[in-house]
Amino acid sequence: ETDKEVRAGTVTRAKAACPCCGAVLPPERVRAQLSEQRGGADVVFDGQGKRMGGARMTAVVTLKDDEPGRRYRLPTDADYAAVHEAQKRLAGILGEWERGGRQGLCPAPDEPTPAGGGSGAGRAFSLQRYGMLQWGDLFTARQKVAMVELTKLSMIDDVEKQPLALALTRTANAGCSLCRWHTSGEKHEGVYSRQALPVVWDYSESNPLSESTGGYDGALDWVASVIESWPESHTGQIQAADATAHPLPDQAGGIWFTDPPYYDAIPYSDLSDFFLVWLKRTLPDHPLLRDPFDPDNSLSPKDREAVQDETKECNGRVKDRAFFEDTMGGAFAEGRRVLNEDGIGSVVFAHKTTEGWEALLAGMIRGGWTITGSWPIATEMGSRLRARDSAALATSVHLVCRPRPEDAPVGDWADVLRELPTRVGEWMERLQGEGVRGADLVFACIGPALEIYSRYRQVETAEGRQVGLPEYLERVWEVVGRTALENVLGAAEAKARNGMAGALEEDARLTALFLWTLQSTGADAVSEDGGDAAEDEDDEADDTPRDKPKGYSLVFDVARRFAQPLGIELPKWEGRIIETHKGAVRLMDVTERGKQLFGEDGADTAAEWMERDPGVTVQQVLFPEMEAAPKKKRARSRGGKVLIADDAEMQAPDATTLDRVHAAMLLQASGRSQALRNLLKAEQERGPDFLRLANALSALYPPVSEEKRLLDAMLLAAPR
Repeated sequence: ETDKEVRAGTVTRAKAACPCCGAVLPPERVRAQLSEQRGGADVVFDGQGKRMGGARMTAVVTLKDDEPGRRYRLPTDADYAAVHEAQKRLAGILGEWERGGRQGLCPAPDEPTPAGGGSGAGRAFSLQRYGMLQWGDLFTARQKVAMVELTKLSMIDDVEKQPLALALTRTANAGCSLCRWHTSGEKHEGVYSRQALPVVWDYSESNPLSESTGGYDGALDWVASVIESWPESHTGQIQAADATAHPLPDQAGGIWFTDPPYYDAIPYSDLSDFFLVWLKRTLPDHPLLRDPFDPDNSLSPKDREAVQDETKECNGRVKDRAFFEDTMGGAFAEGRRVLNEDGIGSVVFAHKTTEGWEALLAGMIRGGWTITGSWPIATEMGSRLRARDSAALATSVHLVCRPRPEDAPVGDWADVLRELPTRVGEWMERLQGEGVRGADLVFACIGPALEIYSRYRQVETAEGRQVGLPEYLERVWEVVGRTALENVLGAAEAKARNGMAGALEEDARLTALFLWTLQSTGADAVSEDGGDAAEDEDDEADDTPRDKPKGYSLVFDVARRFAQPLGIELPKWEGRIIETHKGAVRLMDVTERGKQLFGEDGADTAAEWMERDPGVTVQQVLFPEMEAAPKKKRARSRGGKVLIADDAEMQAPDATTLDRVHAAMLLQASGRSQALRNLLKAEQERGPDFLRLANALSALYPPVSEEKRLLDAMLLAAPR
């Protein structure tokens, strides 16, 4: 009836606990044992066909045509017999190939898997640590037999080969020993729910001949649907080439469009080999399935790939960060060369770290481009694993650019700064009107802001000093942040621009900016975990549920870029309203602040004091542990425990407006209505800041969040 009645998982980060005695095997022993079985996904049988080790079936899922839902039953001897027959069948297929002199490709992929490990893109793979040294090791014997037979069928009709090959790769994605069972949806889930190949500790095996998820019929339907959706499409010319050494002549094209890689975020080439090994067996003579730069390479091109991966080299140079940036700069310059003078370029970007944007933009500007606009386009699936509980961009931002004239003038720094606020304000207003919010809005404003800077061959101050792109982008972030604060906190924030009174304290501005940035385009909720900065660094799946800290998170670099120019010192608020961990800044949940604001006894005991003495304000109750001097008189709870001095000379440091709003929310949560009314009455007498901030935060929190519910209930209790 409850989760507590179900035992926890037995594997955590490759540490395996024995379900009988509870002894825990360290990761080294787990990996060693699985390595002996090439990953351990296959069942080990004895001479009589009885299971003696290896993978163990835990359940068989069935459907009935006339009844809804899934049914789960225990495995039987017949289930294991089918697996045993598949292993014998695979042995026959491989034996026939060997007796034939190993002509052609091995029916089951024997190409090597990525080494993985280390820094960079290699983090996406842990296969070889578990003995999966060949791509075929990712598939069970039964899955390999199915794929081999489907490959043979796909090669029969020359006209239909390519669509059938695509359907086969979709089947491979769903027919692998790294697939999962989607527990809440009760369905099979393919390998690539994110751009990595992590080890899983229990896997789901689909039936490729069924109509359920993972079936070949479903894969064919997907391919057919795409073809039918483009009835008037024409075949284009496709060529694999180095983006830094384009085969086209100067000014040959009217459009240059690219969706570029991002440092070490995704090891595209290694990941594509999962599909390539099966495509090669279906289309053995296809020219696009060969490495044009290295005829000895049996997999996808690696040497010239623009990626940060220190495990690889290009012409003796390690593929480090500098290699990636230099390669991207060369690609942008080459794109400028092959484009007509009146042509248009578009660069897709779907990452939200500021350093990534700076490197990309710097390469574009050095390559001779002027950025003229940026449009957020909804290209990302909200259901993808990368987007679940994450502050990832809900859109891809398409940077629109034009070739910068060779005779472009030198820009004046003062003129650029004067134009910047107007341009950003206009675009923010326009994009907000079209439903673009949060991080999408921030990065979509960068394009128009960059046009002011990139239309010049360089920008100089009155003294002749050249202004670099990083300095300009700092100003862009400052303008975006100030404009956002003015939008969400009201006109009083504009006074802060000139150092005038009226702006809310740092913590309120930080919280408002935080929640504003996390708003999601076209969605009703924002991240309540660490976002992409807090993703697991280890690519091994963990089947043990872990309690995630509450609150909302941003990549540290994004939070820092907003905070610094607005005079917000992040370290000052560490442990008070934010926590920094693994490159992410987490906005603490309001409930975590109870002891911090009211002391060990919490809001309930403080409320008792406030209810007994209407003259006591929340300012006297906040931060009881931080009293600065000996106490003359002490207020006591019913149990007699000291809370705080009631002498005004000896109170804790002044609480901020945000502290008082959080205190009111905690009183609302604890049901202390009289104490809440006393607090609200005192705050209204104090001034408008409390209600201004409370209303702003109510608009910023997700509609379904507990914080918004508390704020709205608290505001309803405010005296009219």
